[in-house]
This record gives sequence, C-alpha cells and structure tokens, in this order.
Amino acid sequence: MPMSLPVNAFKQALQAGQQVIGCWVGFADANVAEALAGCGFDWLLLDGEHAPNDPRTVLDQLRAIAPYPVQAVVRPVVGDVALVKQYLDVGAQTLLIPMVDTPEHAALMVRATRYAPDGIRGMGAALARASRWNQVPDYVHHANGQMCLLVQAETTLALQNLAAISAVEGVDGVFFGPADLSASMGYRGQPNHPEVQKAILSGIATVRAAGKAAGILMADKALAQMYLDAGAQFVAVGVDTTLLVRAATDLAAHFKQPRSQTAAPQTSGSPY
Repeated sequence: MPMSLPVNAFKQALQAGQQVIGCWVGFADANVAEALAGCGFDWLLLDGEHAPNDPRTVLDQLRAIAPYPVQAVVRPVVGDVALVKQYLDVGAQTLLIPMVDTPEHAALMVRATRYAPDGIRGMGAALARASRWNQVPDYVHHANGQMCLLVQAETTLALQNLAAISAVEGVDGVFFGPADLSASMGYRGQPNHPEVQKAILSGIATVRAAGKAAGILMADKALAQMYLDAGAQFVAVGVDTTLLVRAATDLAAHFKQPRSQTAAPQTSGSPY
C-alpha cells in the first residue's frame, strides 16, 4: 500500500486562524523530544541555532515525535539554501529561519523550500526520508504545498522592513525574538522592556494586517497571554532546559534551606 505525504497540520492551523502553543526543545536529545511530545503542546521547536543540533540529531528527534499528535518546527542555525535543503530532506515541513532582515532574504528562503519551477530546492527525493525514499507517490509534485515557512524579525532593520517581509508570498508567519530584538534596540538583557513590548505589539499588528501569522517565545505566562490576546498565533511558552533547571533548583532548595526560609521568586527578565 503506497505511503501518503504527511499533512502539515501546523500550517493548516495557522491558515485557519487558530492559536497554537509550543515548547522550545534545546537539549538536542530524542528522548527529551519524545517526552515533551506527550505533554499536550501543539508544536515543538527543534533548535539548531543555539542548541547543539545538526540535520542528523534533528532527524532522530523528528522520528521520536512522529507518532505523537504534535507538530515539529525546525530552526536551522542560519537561513542558508543548502542547509534548508538538508532539513527538508530529513523530513521537516516547517522551518523557522533566524535573522531575516529583508524581504529579499525572505523570498530566497521561500524559494529554498520549493521545488522548481516555484523554487530552487534540490531534487534528491530518492535519498530523502521526506519522501520515505520515494515510497510516497509523486512526492516532488505535492511537497511544495505542505511547506510552512516562518521567518524571525529580531533587529531594528527587520522591524523597518516588516511590512515588506510580511508581504512576501510564501512566508506563512513572522516570529519575534525578544532577546535579540531588545539588544538591537539598545535594551540588551531587557527583552520585556516597555519599548520592546511596544515594538512587538506593533509588529504583531503589522503581520496580521498582511494576512500572515505572528509568533513569539515568551515563558512569562502573563506576557505570553498578552501577546496571544494581541493576535499572536504561534506562541512558545517554555524551554526544556529552563524547565528542568528551575524545577531541579527549586526541589534542591526545598530540602537544603532552613524550613523557616522562604525562597524569593526568581525573575530574570528573560523570555526563556
């Protein structure tokens, strides 16, 4: 019986105007990814920009979470045509491209995710998990329609070009990176600065006005809800590394501190 091309439910949700909640996965470990896949998130971000991932470790994680009702979003270290090809061939259907400052870069990434004549994705499906090694009939004729491209606006230049970036055909969504954006705006280490929040809220409105989805990573629950209320559709609300470290630290402190002491809540001002 022939295999079917997986439907990109993440892309479908964005197109339907739904809001989807995700979690960042930075441990670069298939067991961690699989454990999180059963926790109820709509999507998991497999991070290759700041975590020690490469196409092979991402491949392992894609396989680990495939049986679960959660969608994978893959972030490469850079928006490079050749690297995009590798991640698509191992089976990623949704990519989050960091540091996209211009509509020209966004358009290049669109072309990198599509087979010709719509783009420049290299033909090599017989070697690719994406086509199940040519066991998905007519994969190359249908793959373009399941590609979902998200680009990151993380600099003042990206904000200046935001309307043009959002208007690029084939860009499905724009993601705001509070940490890098705050540094670019002159508020390094202050991702929740009022001016940064103001810029992101304005950016969400610009992206939505273009008919595209807006997203963000924000572990602060109140701020995450604020961005959801402002119209953000794909919001990551936690990071695996932070969740483990904080839970472990709290547990150790509970037993090592004197009973009379109450640990003060920790607020780092970080989106993570």
